[in-house]
Amino acid sequence: MTRHEQRVCIFQAAFQIPFHDGEVPRLELFEEYGGTEKDETYINKKVRNIEEKLDELDEAIEKHASGWKVNRIGKTELAILRVAVYEILFDDDIPGKVAVNEAIELAKEYSDDKSASFINGVLSGFIEE
Repeated sequence: MTRHEQRVCIFQAAFQIPFHDGEVPRLELFEEYGGTEKDETYINKKVRNIEEKLDELDEAIEKHASGWKVNRIGKTELAILRVAVYEILFDDDIPGKVAVNEAIELAKEYSDDKSASFINGVLSGFIEE
């Protein structure tokens, strides 16, 4: 799997977190991408880390979202933001600009241009810090 494909699976799981109490959901895309056991371990670990830091991530998102509360942000956009903010704040292997670029690409693929602009605006605050 490519890093982008892994990130798509992480985003898919992050989207489902609120609906699966404490369990990492089985990812349909994982099989489509032909992921290995190593990929699955990486994805599951990252999803668990995002879930563990959900409150902290949401607080950081609200701080940079110019008056938007997380409960007003679309679920797709929120999942994308959670993945990207996690990568920016806690994943030293991923440069912040890469996390932002990937988040924008996910928004274009799974949402619309308005969402991509919103996500870019929120995440640019993290890069400028």
